[in-house]
Amino acid sequence: MTHAAWTTLATADHEQVAVCHDRATGLRAIIALHSTALGPGLGGTRFHPYAGFDDALADVLRLSRAMSYKNAVAGLAHGGGKAVILGDPARDKTPELLRAYGRFVESLGGRYVTACDVGTYVADMDVVAETTRWATGRSPENGGAGDSSVLTAYGVFEGMRAAAAHVWGEPTLAGRRVGIAGVGKVGRLLAGHLLADGAEVVVTDPNTAAVVALTAAHPQLTTSPDVTHLTSLDLDVYSPCAMGGALDPATVERLRATVVCGGANNQLVTDGAGGTADRLRARGITYCPDYLVNAGGVIQVSDELHGFDMERARTATRAIHDHTAEVLRTADEHGITPAAAADRIAEQRMAGGRDTLWLPGT
Repeated sequence: MTHAAWTTLATADHEQVAVCHDRATGLRAIIALHSTALGPGLGGTRFHPYAGFDDALADVLRLSRAMSYKNAVAGLAHGGGKAVILGDPARDKTPELLRAYGRFVESLGGRYVTACDVGTYVADMDVVAETTRWATGRSPENGGAGDSSVLTAYGVFEGMRAAAAHVWGEPTLAGRRVGIAGVGKVGRLLAGHLLADGAEVVVTDPNTAAVVALTAAHPQLTTSPDVTHLTSLDLDVYSPCAMGGALDPATVERLRATVVCGGANNQLVTDGAGGTADRLRARGITYCPDYLVNAGGVIQVSDELHGFDMERARTATRAIHDHTAEVLRTADEHGITPAAAADRIAEQRMAGGRDTLWLPGT
């Protein structure tokens, strides 16, 4: 491990970081547990061609910390964990490698529960589950919840309804103009919820085929050529549902929406005083923290550990409405950003947890 990697690790507030190199299959992976104060760490496995170990370590530390906050604010009995597999999934992913990865997960004895993330899919989790009890996001045929984007999209919609009630007094998007950037699995389903609620929906995505397929299913949609154009429109709600970093300084200055609420992770490019969240607040834009409103997916996969029941998971996801309302109300009461309010609530819940390392059976 390089000096830079050790420096990153030494300054991170994590309980445990485990590294695996399985020479037989070529598996190189890192599992990071940020906190198990509320229960076993839950978070997906990212399979990505990182430039090097330092980049992979920095990513898994950042992502696992975010999962602690996401799971806490969602009210789950889970801490934060994440895993990364170094490599090109199109070239390096094999059943043997995924089984080796399952053995790596199993070696932590239930302190980490994995699921899908970028570069891993339901079919992969089925293979991982062959060698560990702690894989979720499996197919329904294998006792799993299937595609977690179903409840991710539903949770974003419920968060958006809460924001509408907070800003406009009614928990509905009827008659509101919503711009969605990214109509993959989550954005596509979110568009359906919004149209059913009576919203006017404008979409954009560099994947032309995805836009064509969505407009064929919903001809009432309108389209925008790109994100820059979309964020320049008069919108009531802007919903970033693609990659992270959606709210960079230029976008925030250009944005003409009243509410930001979307499914993308890590939307804020800069944190802290004077950062993106502060600038949104200064411009009078209500920001719904991404890890709060997109928690439906993790709620869905966590339910697998109890024998998956879609109605039970959907009911739990519906609570994102109340959690969002609580965050927005707390932000107003304390004169802080919604991002800071969500962090405060999550930290209070983690501090009130078991306050010890979680071990199976405790």
